[in-house]
Amino acid sequence: MNRNDKQAYDRGTSLFSPDGRIYQVEYAREAVKRGAPVVGVRTKDGIVLAARRSARSPLLEAGSIEKLHKIDEGLGAASAGHVADARKLVDFARETAQRERLRYGEPMSVESLSKAITDNIQESTQYGGTRPYGASLLIGGYDDQPRLFATDPSGTPHEWRAVAIGGHREDVQAVLEDNYSDDLSLEDGLLLALQALAESDSELNAEELDVATVSADGYETVGADEVAEVFAEVADEHEDEQPDEE
Repeated sequence: MNRNDKQAYDRGTSLFSPDGRIYQVEYAREAVKRGAPVVGVRTKDGIVLAARRSARSPLLEAGSIEKLHKIDEGLGAASAGHVADARKLVDFARETAQRERLRYGEPMSVESLSKAITDNIQESTQYGGTRPYGASLLIGGYDDQPRLFATDPSGTPHEWRAVAIGGHREDVQAVLEDNYSDDLSLEDGLLLALQALAESDSELNAEELDVATVSADGYETVGADEVAEVFAEVADEHEDEQPDEE
């Protein structure tokens, strides 16, 4: 195979390479990895969604950076990757959830919404003239029980108990895997989520964090004061774990 043939597979959004890969999907995953980290934790009482807002300049209004999104009363999402792509997916999710509520008179389930979003994502990998979405979403909600799904640029949904997407995923995910348990409360889940995000950057501060919960009471944003209080506890624990210098 000559170099031009390889470039053809590289440019094609709906072509498999001879080794069964779609390069544009892999590039889209790289776009997600370049985004600020986002964490989702399923607890016995609900879902915790936590995200870092990464400002490119001290002159940028931090409040204009949206990483957490209310989809419906009992549905929330967190995004990582290309911001414009994530916004389009969030808009699609909101329209789909509202259409379901109007049609059937009841809220859409977390699993159904996640599959509708990933069906939409998958279409962009199958037809010419489009490109894959360079963003991933965490979809959290409360049906009869809390459920947490993550989407992939390939159009695949996976259900998780706790998961990280975005930058420094391996380090953040390792904290979740080492400390997660099925009997966490919402407060415990919030602490774990911030512990995991703290692993992504030693200079992280509470002002850069957005946190929301989705429980039987619906989607609720966690106040900045509570986030700062819990993050201070995380910082204190991290300092206690540092070895003493002789």
